Amino acid sequence: MNLPNRCWVEIEVAALRDNIETLRSFLRPGVKIASVIKADGYGHGLEVIAQRIADKVELLGVANLIEARRIRAVGVHLPVMILGPALPEERAGIADHRFVPTVSTAEEASGYAEATKEPPLPIHFVTDTGMGRIGLWEEEAIAELRLIQAMKNLRVEAISTHLPVADEDPVYTLHQLERALSQMEKLSPNSMTILNSAGVLQFGRFARLGDIVRAGLTLYGISPLPEFQPRFRPALTWKTRVILVRKVGAGRSISYGRTFITERATRIATLAAGYGDGYQRHLSGQKAEVLIRGRRCPLLGRVTMDQVMVDVSHLERVNLGEEAILVGSQGEETILASELAAKAGTITWEIFTGITKRVERVYR
Repeated sequence: MNLPNRCWVEIEVAALRDNIETLRSFLRPGVKIASVIKADGYGHGLEVIAQRIADKVELLGVANLIEARRIRAVGVHLPVMILGPALPEERAGIADHRFVPTVSTAEEASGYAEATKEPPLPIHFVTDTGMGRIGLWEEEAIAELRLIQAMKNLRVEAISTHLPVADEDPVYTLHQLERALSQMEKLSPNSMTILNSAGVLQFGRFARLGDIVRAGLTLYGISPLPEFQPRFRPALTWKTRVILVRKVGAGRSISYGRTFITERATRIATLAAGYGDGYQRHLSGQKAEVLIRGRRCPLLGRVTMDQVMVDVSHLERVNLGEEAILVGSQGEETILASELAAKAGTITWEIFTGITKRVERVYR
């Protein structure tokens, strides 16, 4: 007996592919796209996303060796960039599989050189121009790169850096880009990896023939800059079902902590989703809404582990088992993941990656 899904996401593969083409429209011909599919494809499913977009991009980007191996295990053989530092014990595995590591120091590079046999292993050397997470700063990076370039089993394929406020401070980002480009001219790289999604949207002109850009959030159809959102198509719709409908009188408390008290007779729908599914508890009391029958329905009280309650008094009828939209479109209304993030006091990336394994992924 096949039971209906209680809480699930539907992912439109065509939207992912269309979003890649949209991103290319901001770039010159010959600029390579590395689709960032770490953290289980931003919650969309790492293996499936890798398979469905492999013919549309030049590289894939993941966080670590474990994620890279998952991609190879499903038969995807694109170059895979490992965006974070590896543990010393992981370097041999990265070299054996010929994944592309990101290195900041000669010490890291020497570990890969020792583990690599011919041909030389391609690596990306990262410099710190303002992110402060990995990489060495300015002249220190130049001296370190010279040491790495002398290692015979390695080939520095690209110089990389990261933009920490491309979606918040274009003035700082422009200054950072100019500094990074000036520094990289001294390093004479064949390829540069600088621009993230927000960087491409505002500064795509800085990417040269052969450079690599890292497409994360835009791949999934959310623009980090709201003015560009109409250009992209969200790939994910997050759905749940109505599991109970009841009427309560005025003065009744709803959910833990009694933070919401009804002011009037209210018809309440209980939905099969909660923070155990990734619907954040921080949405409690923040005027969050869901869509039922194409209408916005306010969240009432605190989000619980397995259920939330919403006001459906304004709807003519609500049936048990019918769909409610947590993120996505229904009728003429849309709730973007970015809207949910703003109300939860977080970022869209966390909304996506926070959707738990209990929520089934369905691909269309």
